[in-house]
Amino acid sequence: MEKPQFSTYYGRPVVKAPPWGDEIAAYLFLGGLAGGSSLLAVGARWTDRPLLRRNARLTALGAVGLGTAALIHDLGRPERFLYMLRTFKPTSPMSMGTWLLSSFSTAAAVTAAVEMDRLTAYRLPLGPARRVLRVCESPAEVGTTLLAAPLASYTGALLADTAVPTWNAGRDELPFLFASSAALAASGAALVSTPPEQTQPARALSAAAAIGEVASMKIMKKRMHPAEAEPLEDGAPGTMLRWAERLTLAGTAGSVLLGGRRPTAVLSGLLLLGGSALTRVGVLRAGISSAEDPRHTIEPQKDRLERRRAQGVVDDSITTVG
Repeated sequence: MEKPQFSTYYGRPVVKAPPWGDEIAAYLFLGGLAGGSSLLAVGARWTDRPLLRRNARLTALGAVGLGTAALIHDLGRPERFLYMLRTFKPTSPMSMGTWLLSSFSTAAAVTAAVEMDRLTAYRLPLGPARRVLRVCESPAEVGTTLLAAPLASYTGALLADTAVPTWNAGRDELPFLFASSAALAASGAALVSTPPEQTQPARALSAAAAIGEVASMKIMKKRMHPAEAEPLEDGAPGTMLRWAERLTLAGTAGSVLLGGRRPTAVLSGLLLLGGSALTRVGVLRAGISSAEDPRHTIEPQKDRLERRRAQGVVDDSITTVG
């Protein structure tokens, strides 16, 4: 029997691509930066690095604020974001993400306000609120610590929890990839904003995160069907991801080997930020590309069916080949 050849599905995509553009790309990056920076701030406090702690906390608040604004802009109206807070569904990555973002933002605002008060030598007109902020600083830091890792990685689970071929195929690795990307972004921001004598934790984090990101990407592509991995390697998304790896490796090498010098530390930080951003945007656009071409959906389904038939399993699938 001649093997059927598929190039279209009646001229239409099998899966509808999500209508996500630059706002969601920014949200993916900024959410990771916020979560990673918050974790870095905790490490800075434990190791008595006040400048790194302050800058990481302020970065976390700025990133989560801009990320929330980007998400609301994509939704079209602020009330749509508020509407998502009316329900709490642990089984929904979108619902959990909304609550994560809101809870993290509240806690990050408290820790950042404390840092701003210290930065201005307690000249802010806070009145009795200053005492409240001081009391709330430690609980708020605990809150950001608990929520930071989920915030940094949940968008990977959000993408994987769709029918988009490339994202769904990477469901086991995407959260780890995004967590590593978040750590790289946080390290990069710290290297740019903080004197080198206080950035040793950020430099160590960048090395671990680079290994995690490169390994996660390679494992993910190796485990995928070739048709599912193809959008990650070809076209504009493939170009972005190749440059992401180059920037990540260059930035990591610079931070580890030359991070003790201010100019090279800043340059390395910018490279890490660029690599992290390109990773997120590349994965986003690769998924959209995979949904637009029915071949990325049909070929893996056909091959999985053929493997089951070869094993003698013919009654566990609704997929048919005519």
